[in-house]
Amino acid sequence: MRMSKGMILVIDDEEDLIELVRYNLNKEGFEVAGASDGESGLVQAKRNKPDVVIIDLMLPGIDGLEVCRALRAGSETSHIPLIMLTAKGSESDRIVGLELGADDYITKPFSPRELTARIKALLRRTRGFRQNRSLIRRGEISIDLNSHEVSCQGSAVELTATEYRLLQFMASHPGHVFSRNAIIENVLGRDVAVLDRTIDVHIMSLRRKLGICGQWIETIRGFGYKFREDSTME
Repeated sequence: MRMSKGMILVIDDEEDLIELVRYNLNKEGFEVAGASDGESGLVQAKRNKPDVVIIDLMLPGIDGLEVCRALRAGSETSHIPLIMLTAKGSESDRIVGLELGADDYITKPFSPRELTARIKALLRRTRGFRQNRSLIRRGEISIDLNSHEVSCQGSAVELTATEYRLLQFMASHPGHVFSRNAIIENVLGRDVAVLDRTIDVHIMSLRRKLGICGQWIETIRGFGYKFREDSTME
């Protein structure tokens, strides 16, 4: 019996879609659980701690955005990578999902192969940050590379998986100015189709969550962002 590559939770009210995703992901070695509404999806996410959650935007009862918000607010589920699945293709819908903490998005109709590739890419990025215990300290920001815990002035800061990777990447290169494309390539990966605006949304959310420590991330107008250099690292 081969080892599972991970557990994927699909929250969608279309049973045929869940079965299609299950069939294709099972062939790739993933386990798949399904939930037909937001309430049961939240229960399964908290109970099973899946490696990735795929959430349809249009759900009966609690909609996909509320599910995303609830997962990000929960201490046990806040770091689970999320993919928003939606029939709406407008940029505004994607931006709202990203602002609420989604790590990626894909629009219906979609290719099962594309979804599988997105999941694999997301897991590679997430699991790629597992390292030996080490601590980055920048000013009053502390980043534990083992536990993925972040604090500002000693107070814990809850970040999404993408926000954590973004902070770690920039804090590891103080004083270096990164274009949005460079951040996309190094943090999100080349195989993810995103807009420059996506990075702006993540930066804005990261700064807001860091509070006073958000000032360490500076905007370089017309080019991108950098992490301030006048700090220390351990």
